Amino acid sequence: MNVVAQDLRWGVKRKTIVSDVSLTVAPGETLGLIGPNGSGKSSLLRLLAGLRRPLSGRVEINGRDISKVPRRALSQQVAFVQQNAATDTNVTVRDVVRLGRTPHRSALSGWSDADEAAVAAALDCVDMTGRRAQAWQTLSGGERQRVHIARALAQTPQVMFLDEPTNHLDIHHQIEILRMVRDLDLTSIVALHDLNLAAMFCDRIVVLDAGSVRACGIPDAVLTQDLLRKVFRVAADVSASPDAGRPHIRFRTE
Repeated sequence: MNVVAQDLRWGVKRKTIVSDVSLTVAPGETLGLIGPNGSGKSSLLRLLAGLRRPLSGRVEINGRDISKVPRRALSQQVAFVQQNAATDTNVTVRDVVRLGRTPHRSALSGWSDADEAAVAAALDCVDMTGRRAQAWQTLSGGERQRVHIARALAQTPQVMFLDEPTNHLDIHHQIEILRMVRDLDLTSIVALHDLNLAAMFCDRIVVLDAGSVRACGIPDAVLTQDLLRKVFRVAADVSASPDAGRPHIRFRTE
């Protein structure tokens, strides 16, 4: 499914947080949202996922205005992975992933073979099948994030939105999570802080600054020394990597 945003604007009180943002995400593409703190990444992600209504503009998924799609129907197509989802409830990994089937089930429906198959496939996709009976509280941070993604996959979505999915993870788990997201057969839009990870794993990158799009394109066209200085206010050397279109950024201290 493709995602198209047209002239999105959103804010609170008198402060504009997302300002006239337009973008298009192709089916199967992994789009990265990057920008300084407060640039509007999380807010834009929630607008695109239909979790917030814009003050103006529209979002279309596969040609349909999502404001006119019933919430349950939208949740069957779109999944959202938060930065940090936590629970104090004593639940297993499988219990958490089963929650992803909620949009597909009515209040009176029983647990079906299709539900079970979706949960099993989601656990297998994130390599957590062997941990399905393990208590949530015993998981590491990287394992929990994989379970969050499995819960989203259990929705059988066609578009996935991820808000800082590698936040607070060590580098091994950061790479593991983003490689897994990139390899999914889905359209993915992911907000990231780490610019080198965005360059490694995203097909295209949108740079936000003060709620507006400053640049959009493939990583090596977007992540330039000039943009890093103007938007992120850092000095850096940008070099080519062996992967075409995948630059490497080395930040300077001066």
